[in-house]
Amino acid sequence: MSDVPATDPADLAEALASGERVGVLDVRDRDEYEAWRIDGPGVESAQVPHVRFLEASVNGDPADLVADLPEPLVVVCGRGEASAEVAGLLREAGVDAANLAGGMAAWARVYRVRPVVEESSTTGEGTTDDVTVLQYDRPASGCLAYLVVAGAEAAVIDPLRAFADRYADDAEDRDANLAVALDTHVHADHVSGVRDVAEATGARTVLPEGARDRGLAFDADLVADGETVAVGDAVLEAVHVPGHTSEMTAFRLSTAERDLLFAGDLAFQRSVARPDLEAGDEGARDLARDLHESLTGTLSALDDATLVLPAHRDPASTPDAEGPAGAVFGATVGTLRERLTVEDDPEAFADRVASDLPPQPANYEAIVATNLGREAMDDERAFEAELGPNNCAVDAD
Repeated sequence: MSDVPATDPADLAEALASGERVGVLDVRDRDEYEAWRIDGPGVESAQVPHVRFLEASVNGDPADLVADLPEPLVVVCGRGEASAEVAGLLREAGVDAANLAGGMAAWARVYRVRPVVEESSTTGEGTTDDVTVLQYDRPASGCLAYLVVAGAEAAVIDPLRAFADRYADDAEDRDANLAVALDTHVHADHVSGVRDVAEATGARTVLPEGARDRGLAFDADLVADGETVAVGDAVLEAVHVPGHTSEMTAFRLSTAERDLLFAGDLAFQRSVARPDLEAGDEGARDLARDLHESLTGTLSALDDATLVLPAHRDPASTPDAEGPAGAVFGATVGTLRERLTVEDDPEAFADRVASDLPPQPANYEAIVATNLGREAMDDERAFEAELGPNNCAVDAD
């Protein structure tokens, strides 16, 4: 059915980001849909397997199967083949339907960028170079990364291996050399791009000091609480905030426009980090207590106006912190204090957080081992291993 219109995944992401109402018909199996699907505030979705449309085309009306979904419809499958057939059957039945080109595999390759800060001078001793901060967003998983450009140098924070080439290109577009590739912690939901970026650009690889105790098996510069990482004339200050993992470290940047905290998996827009992926259920309570101290002590001690920029977001969430070109994913310290439920008693907090755990990220043990350099994955396996939502947060309400 070559006449079936195709929707480009990047265009779908743009429509969702702009708040459009979109009907999504997923023709994969129920377990695939439940594990990972296109979501967002404007999405109305339904799962109806491919085979039911084949049956309806012979014995009924395919349009009856999507009567409750708004048009136009975007039809989705794993690779864009079964969905093209279903979209064609629906169009023959009078439904305004289009196929998502490339399916969920192509959706996983969409990577959007938003400016957080543009051309703001850094504050501090004698620093005058302009600073630009970009936020990268992978809608398929909710993974966020950041590029800090300060004069002729740039740093990427929490890069994804699947998009390792993107960061250097964006730095070059701003007349900067990518000098630092930094992870806030050993990620469990995606394959880190720090080594790939470093190999391609010669960038300095930086990880939290505690990564050594996790079994780090490759050379990197390790930073401890209070130490700094220079990026041009800008300075990233390491702030140890254990809880999601023992080595979890945020990085603070002061600009003339606002103070920023690249928070990794400390706190998200409306939730807090899960504490079980490093030490399992047995160690989750100990890390939950550490998380309580990181939230009520370290984070709360920052100025209310400090913008907290997480490494992940819920795929169904919307950007609600102001950036120079519109909203970005993040929230101020003051906003988080109002939004997040953090009990005064650390034991009560640990009881709730350690028991309120979503499904673990797909293939997380193999991904952790790869990010420590203890195992290897080729690009294809790495891409497949990290498909799905990040599941790094617990409900904070």
